[in-house]
Amino acid sequence: MKLWDKGISIDKKIEQFTIGNDREIDIHISKYDVIASRAHAIMLQKIGILSEEELGKLLSGLQVLANQIEDGTFVIDEQFEDVHSKIEFELTKSLGDVGKKIHTARSRNDQVLVALHLYFKEELQAVKSKTKTLFDTLINQAETYKDKVLPGYTHLQVAMPSSFGLWFSAYAELMIDDVFLLDAAIKTVDQNPLGSAAGYGSSFPIDREVTTKEMDFATLKYNVVAAQMGRGKNERTIAAALGSLANTMARFAMDTCLYMSQNFGFISFPDELTTGSSIMPHKKNPDVFELIRGKCNKIQALQSEMILITNNLPSGYHRDFQLLKENIIAAFEDIKDILDIFNYSIQQIIVKDIDINDDKYKYLFTVDNINTLVVEGQTFREAYQKIGGQVQDGTYVPDTSKKHTHVGSIHNLCLDKIRDKFPG
Repeated sequence: MKLWDKGISIDKKIEQFTIGNDREIDIHISKYDVIASRAHAIMLQKIGILSEEELGKLLSGLQVLANQIEDGTFVIDEQFEDVHSKIEFELTKSLGDVGKKIHTARSRNDQVLVALHLYFKEELQAVKSKTKTLFDTLINQAETYKDKVLPGYTHLQVAMPSSFGLWFSAYAELMIDDVFLLDAAIKTVDQNPLGSAAGYGSSFPIDREVTTKEMDFATLKYNVVAAQMGRGKNERTIAAALGSLANTMARFAMDTCLYMSQNFGFISFPDELTTGSSIMPHKKNPDVFELIRGKCNKIQALQSEMILITNNLPSGYHRDFQLLKENIIAAFEDIKDILDIFNYSIQQIIVKDIDINDDKYKYLFTVDNINTLVVEGQTFREAYQKIGGQVQDGTYVPDTSKKHTHVGSIHNLCLDKIRDKFPG
């Protein structure tokens, strides 16, 4: 069944190419198509297109489908082009001509668009919630290990003293920036596009305020052309937000892999969280974090894909938009899995004691020692040259007693203030 069927047969090769794998992808948005259809039916009754009896039948029929989707028995058979045609078919099969009325004042264009808006809105909230869970874990780890020294590096060269508390809370605070972008994406999709039809509205006297309220959207996408032009723009915005979060986790995963290596040896994990080698019995490989890094880098590439598919399209609907669904849905599934496994794994980290007196860390405290001389009355340049000279002639002896007291430094992490910054 096709919603645009006019009784003309279509070439099977063309049909397969144009449908692609929509049937499989649309399972993810089937729940939201039912929600939108319910709101649309309520609106049609309010404007006199449906009777109260017809509305009751449609709502009952839609509830049956919602239950099937919930329990996993809803299937989009091969005879159907997509979820929208499947739902209309099932309503017509069970309700007769009443089922045929559900598409009144709608196009498949705004039907898929509103389902995606609802799907994106819920998925973004789920990602935000899982990000908060990981954020809380990192803040707790920062508190636990705030006094454990960690060498700080620039250019991968020993630089200045850091701590595990500073490391964990750094990534926690970066996630707040990622959530700002997630919130922006949520605000972008929290606008009701239903009623834009094929992109130019309808001659029916539809009440778009009703459907907006029924679907719990914050506002309308008022201009019907703007509503359709949101397709692609929504995906680009979401991809940017997911990519930002993925970037944070990819860098964190890279640090973890680096710190696990024998040349650093700062951390470890239980054997159950690592993998071995088929020929090297000593290996404890950080495969989980390598895969997190790789999957996160793949998600970061999504924004470029969304841009390249949509950036030179004129206004109105184009079939190119069909290509946006698969990978944006896959990205949501991947990033939720990544957040879960990262949170699970990082709680089991084994933080090792680092011998700060090891000769390779000898110069960690040069800056602190320069600052001590400045406090004692020397100019910074004089102090720099003095400590630099000691480094060059091999007479430098580090003083490790200096404390960093300013806001956000190694000895003043401000974890409570970072916690308070996380958006509600």
